[in-house]
Amino acid sequence: MRPADIVDRDANSADKPRHPTARAAALLVASALAAALVAGATRPVQARAAGTEASAPSCYVTGGGGLEICRDGAEAEGVLIAPAPCAFVRGVQILRLPRAEAPGPLQMIFQGQSPVASRRRDEPCPERRATDSRDGGSLRTGRSPEALATTLPPSADRFWVDLPEERSGRRGASEPAAEGIGPRDPIAVSGRDWAGEAYSYVFLLGQERVGGEPDDDAPTRRRGRRAERDEPAAQPADIRRRVQIAARTLDFQTFEIRTRSPDGYGLAWTPFTPGGRGTLPNPAPVADEAGKPIASACPAPAFETHGLAGSISIVDRTYHYVYTDVLPEDCGLAPDKRRTALYLRTSKDLSAAKVWSAAKRLAGPLPPGSVVRVARAKGMQRWAISYTCQRPANAPGGPVADICLQYTPDLNLDGIGALTLYADPVEAGRSSTYLGLRSGGDGSGRFDRSAHFWMTDAQGNLDTPAVYPGKAGFLTWLDRLAPTASGRDGSSLYGRPVYWATWTVRRIGAQ
Repeated sequence: MRPADIVDRDANSADKPRHPTARAAALLVASALAAALVAGATRPVQARAAGTEASAPSCYVTGGGGLEICRDGAEAEGVLIAPAPCAFVRGVQILRLPRAEAPGPLQMIFQGQSPVASRRRDEPCPERRATDSRDGGSLRTGRSPEALATTLPPSADRFWVDLPEERSGRRGASEPAAEGIGPRDPIAVSGRDWAGEAYSYVFLLGQERVGGEPDDDAPTRRRGRRAERDEPAAQPADIRRRVQIAARTLDFQTFEIRTRSPDGYGLAWTPFTPGGRGTLPNPAPVADEAGKPIASACPAPAFETHGLAGSISIVDRTYHYVYTDVLPEDCGLAPDKRRTALYLRTSKDLSAAKVWSAAKRLAGPLPPGSVVRVARAKGMQRWAISYTCQRPANAPGGPVADICLQYTPDLNLDGIGALTLYADPVEAGRSSTYLGLRSGGDGSGRFDRSAHFWMTDAQGNLDTPAVYPGKAGFLTWLDRLAPTASGRDGSSLYGRPVYWATWTVRRIGAQ
């Protein structure tokens, strides 16, 4: 796939104008946040001012009353990438490695489009949609120098499931009414570097079929290594469950996949060699201490599965995997009505046959579809928690989608559960701890903040690019409502831009 298939280069350049709607919705602001903050630093979270101008400082107290987060029009935001119609980018984690030489200093890890069969160089980039519920896209990585921290670097497919390529209109078939990608949601973190381990690990989410027989014998017509399926793969009875899978790497270019040993019982790491001969490795689900697969609580139709998305951070040589999953008591409800909760699993060794501890519930219930990331805060002995939310009805702009952020008083994990993430009723997903992000949107006041992630160090804890040393964090997210660079709207995922923003936190009482 050529570079033009990945990104609209004009839309990704800070020096070139974008089309009017995108330019109004996604501002690149380079100046730092003014040091002066509004008075009343000790007011409670509920006292956050409403009805203020979007450019005025917007502040709230967190961290047990010891910290204040303020964002205004001077806080940096921008466009990370505007993909071409045949490409998408979601869940961008920027990982700082401990060395500057390759593969450092920065690696960007994200979920992108699956490779397609090669075509003539003079053919335009075709608009794409997700048509196969098994397709999780591709794990993509790219090395970035520090100066390009706010621009997606050249990247390449690293690991994917090789599937038949489907085309709408063949023998009367049409595109499915519901678009969806079997989510991968990559999370990257270093191995036990304190014990001399050189590997880094990437955990992803696959999907397994629940009940019935696999549909691999559906009618296909061969074309080289790939096949063209005559009918859509996702049928009403196609019920699936998310499972965690894993890969490891030394250079973020070549990966070994966690698989079963030839006898079917042991653990093996099998190199992924796209284009090579033989069968591609079949990932084995990651297991917990009881030997059970890490799987989502509730099965669902293939395009509506939820659970297991989150983050991994290392504190005191212990891996903390914090993620959301559907409450088991809600499995009988429609997928979009199922509430979630926040769970924790820990590990001492990611290479072990049984990786994670039993799940411990940290918080909940949370609204359906909540996405939560947790990491140790930059320069503090605290947890930072970012999560999808809606602004309160009395906030500027009304109850629109945003990303909320809170800090705990210390590194006690119980402090995460002690936070009030959402106001009542929880199902509305509203919170006054919103960041007030400005970029993106469809121009009519609607925003989407999907698959948000942030920049971390190699151990999964918060970091920032060298160009923003005073910032507390660097956030990325996908907006499925923002205009595409090409102006096409056939897909709510392919071609939609990804944005970035920083935030600032200060200790209350600090000068």
